[in-house]
Amino acid sequence: MDQNIIGVDVGGTTIKIGILNEAGNILDKWEIPTNVTNNGTSILTDIWNSVRQKIDSGQFNEKTFSGIGLGAPGFIHEDSGSVYEAVNIGWKNIEIARELKAISKLPVYVQNDANIAVLGENWLGAGEQARNLIAITLGTGVGGGIIANGTILNGENGTAGEIGHITVEENGYLCNCGRRGCLETIASATGMVRQAKNKIKIDPTSRLASFYQENESITTKDIFELANHGDTLSKEIIDYTADVLGLVIANLATIINPSKILVGGGVSKAGEGFINSIDKTFREYALDRVSKICELKVAQLGNDAGIIGAAYLVKQKLNNTAF
Repeated sequence: MDQNIIGVDVGGTTIKIGILNEAGNILDKWEIPTNVTNNGTSILTDIWNSVRQKIDSGQFNEKTFSGIGLGAPGFIHEDSGSVYEAVNIGWKNIEIARELKAISKLPVYVQNDANIAVLGENWLGAGEQARNLIAITLGTGVGGGIIANGTILNGENGTAGEIGHITVEENGYLCNCGRRGCLETIASATGMVRQAKNKIKIDPTSRLASFYQENESITTKDIFELANHGDTLSKEIIDYTADVLGLVIANLATIINPSKILVGGGVSKAGEGFINSIDKTFREYALDRVSKICELKVAQLGNDAGIIGAAYLVKQKLNNTAF
């Protein structure tokens, strides 16, 4: 009987759940809302109840499931499968693996959600099963993950790979982590909008300022579109963001020496020009020997990366394998 894997990607608003076969093909996928009331105490039960409905409807045989892989936000201790803290959903010191295993009677393996997405991209996406890889996600914040010698880097307490919290501006803007000048304060969608508002204050007669005054808001999509239409200030924002990203990636690459660097998230969809600018600055800053062996690519799997990576985590743990 063919074995299937349950992949779960827990987000602040929705939980993505997928049933995949061992080759990583998605047999079914769906979403349920993330119930954050009472510090998210019902989330694990909600997940299993949702899977149970598929079993009870006859769509899947419970005996075919080999395990559950789960990606969660926050600082994850991989060995114990526990989360130290996931602020957006209210979890603190939750033993995810133990609790979900007790409910489902299946092996459960847990990783940080960014790391799970990296595993997915490297298994069936743009990573092409690289043994050394850096992934960076540009969205509302900046996330990331690192694969070194075939396995995800977690560090001593699950904090490795927090690329968004590398300091890039001394005495810069306050970050959500409580420190100042993190990469996230510049290269995230929020950071780019902040850059735009600062430029508007300095030059209130600019095209960028006129757009903001007319629409009473501005997004990263607007910034990229204005730049494409010749707006100088918008182009400065994009160039500066690409320069900072290129520098950070070059420094990381010096340590990891990857064959692949993947850029994903909403901001990465701005177009080839932005990705090419990041690639150009990366190669300007990086050691020649490091950049020559390395390819920078856009992530391919989109919202499915999490459930695919969660399935790979189960395969990796049960088979004791690496890329």
